[in-house]
Amino acid sequence: MTILLLGSGGREHAFAWKMIQSPLCEKLFVAPGNAGTAAIATNVAMSPTDFDAIKAFVLKENVKMVVVGPEDPLVKGIYDYFKNDESLQHIPVIGPSKLGAQLEGSKEFAKEFLMKHNIPTAAYDSFTAETVENGCAFLETLQPPYVLKADGLAAGKGVLIIQDLEEAKTELRNMLVHQKFGAASSKVVIEEFLDGIELSCFVLTDGKSYKILPTAKDYKRIGEGDTGLNTGGMGAVSPVPYVDAVLMEKIETRIVKPTIEGFQKDGIEYKGFVFIGLINVKNEPIVIEYNVRMGDPETEVVVPRLESDLVELFLSVANQELDSFELKVDPRSATTIMVVSGGYPEDFEKGKVITGLENITDSIVFHAGTKLDGKNVVSNGGRVLTVTSYGDDFQQAIKKSYQNIDKLNFDKMYFRKDIGFDLL
Repeated sequence: MTILLLGSGGREHAFAWKMIQSPLCEKLFVAPGNAGTAAIATNVAMSPTDFDAIKAFVLKENVKMVVVGPEDPLVKGIYDYFKNDESLQHIPVIGPSKLGAQLEGSKEFAKEFLMKHNIPTAAYDSFTAETVENGCAFLETLQPPYVLKADGLAAGKGVLIIQDLEEAKTELRNMLVHQKFGAASSKVVIEEFLDGIELSCFVLTDGKSYKILPTAKDYKRIGEGDTGLNTGGMGAVSPVPYVDAVLMEKIETRIVKPTIEGFQKDGIEYKGFVFIGLINVKNEPIVIEYNVRMGDPETEVVVPRLESDLVELFLSVANQELDSFELKVDPRSATTIMVVSGGYPEDFEKGKVITGLENITDSIVFHAGTKLDGKNVVSNGGRVLTVTSYGDDFQQAIKKSYQNIDKLNFDKMYFRKDIGFDLL
């Protein structure tokens, strides 16, 4: 079958790498893709949110399945666009409906869903520019640190965690009145701070049944020791060593099951990934947020650990036959280290020539922000490459990734040297 994969990051390269291993995948198109996907599939210069262009392309190339990587097309309703078009409705889209995608598209929607279905989460309230002073008063009722979340999509950067009350009030005004994150912060959710260790639980659902994928933990801050600005993610480890059978059982019964049952009760069509951001507080799992797609860089450790055929898995989602699918997982650990442009997540330069890719051994390089410039692979984003390795434990896997990163080079290249530091 011919498949179209939407997106251009490390997540999409990892999906592509796995999908082309399937005998069911005859041809794979990636839109827009990157230099990594160009080497294994066919890139198409097309925006993942240009639905009319996607329609024309899908019909012309006889595409039989569309897999959506990033959140933007989902929040904008690509699932509904296909479902409501007679010429497209026979083509499955792996991703939730527009209503389901509101779990990521609106922090307030997600919080209301969690409360409605009695799923454990932090206490919260939401505010707009008109109620900004009420928000400041609400901050005074909380203990520091203070958590401010832009309601809409802010590319993973719309969350501020602030120690000082006056600074939190100033930032709340910046977000609401001065639109620090643009339209994404026209509404802000203020949340009680939870102290614990974060982890990600990935679920694939066909709307009725579900499969829990391998757990992962990513590292969001730019600086070592988890300091500095938030990024899209600087590395990841799978499985999470401290997640035992007892914690996993709590996650499934208290969070995963009521989430999928909540979709059914609320009439939310959902055929895709649910990425549940959790915090483990004294061995009690609590939901921080939902995302409606796979995480990045977590995909680069979760997908390599799947022994099952990914295309077969997606077809079982499309046909609502997930309950009979046997998910097989590699018992080894996988780790990934993100290599970024100097200056990221603030100002950085693109177009830096990357060398040493041909010298990588015993690791997989997934391209994130790259493109081809003639015969050269050059940087084309903040997060440039991610180096994934397997090991009997995460320390062994991390060691391999760092050994291979030493073979790579581009101007002002940066990576964290302490991924997994908190798990030792």
